[in-house]
Amino acid sequence: MKIVILGVGGRLGAALLREYRDKFDVAGFNHRQLNLSDLAAVREKLRNTRFDILINAAGFTKVDLCETQPDRAFLINAEAPRVVAEICDEKNARLIHFSTDYVFGGERREPYTEEDQASPISVYGESKLAGENNVLAAKSQNLVVRVSWVFGPDRPSFIDAMIQQAQENDEVDAVADKFSTPTYTLDIAAMLPQFFDANAEGGILHFANAGQCSWREYAQWAVDCCHDGGLPLKAKTIGERELRDMTNWIARRPIYSVLSSRKYTKLTGISPRTWREAVSDYITRFYSKK
Repeated sequence: MKIVILGVGGRLGAALLREYRDKFDVAGFNHRQLNLSDLAAVREKLRNTRFDILINAAGFTKVDLCETQPDRAFLINAEAPRVVAEICDEKNARLIHFSTDYVFGGERREPYTEEDQASPISVYGESKLAGENNVLAAKSQNLVVRVSWVFGPDRPSFIDAMIQQAQENDEVDAVADKFSTPTYTLDIAAMLPQFFDANAEGGILHFANAGQCSWREYAQWAVDCCHDGGLPLKAKTIGERELRDMTNWIARRPIYSVLSSRKYTKLTGISPRTWREAVSDYITRFYSKK
């Protein structure tokens, strides 16, 4: 089985490449090696590459920049996945495409399921939803995996920024009225091979660590884990901010975008571990060494 991963310069793609390198015949392309905004190059490169599974972990993910560069957002997040899906169909290869909780508008106050109507409120969310539709229109057996608040050791994320701020400042705050679920790249890498089989479930699948939290709760737990692990921090308590305080943001963000992993558990018989367990594991494994 030959696997190709797009987006290995990013947080998720890098984790998948590292975790699969010794288990599968795998190759990866970063942005420099394969620019998804160049559709002709995408066609040429992928048509000349042998693979049985293609994992698309690439995308234009800068939410505010998508608002000012919508054409680029739709080119990379929607049109490129359409081309990739067409090539996978030509090769009879399985396509696993990653998407986001930002396809939802945040109106609900209970976890979103795969059957809930997507209603994005940003260009980023709109472009990712268009990408999902293009992938599934090409072949119903293609798999779209939605994830949220992705963190991991390969590229800094929100949690790393909060820890750094707590190391450098006595007072740190984070938004307390926006809710979703952190998702650990190593847990994504561990669960995904169950769907490598060509006859595995297609369509849309949500995967996130269990539970839900605000950014402030997320940051506070990370700080608590650091203190418990003996990592010196100046700040011990994360203060509260409100979404309306984030005046430098351009794009609207969903207030509530928790993803239900119930379908995943039903398909596999496995329940994702809680986000608190995942964050604790991340800090123990990667910050205790610093």
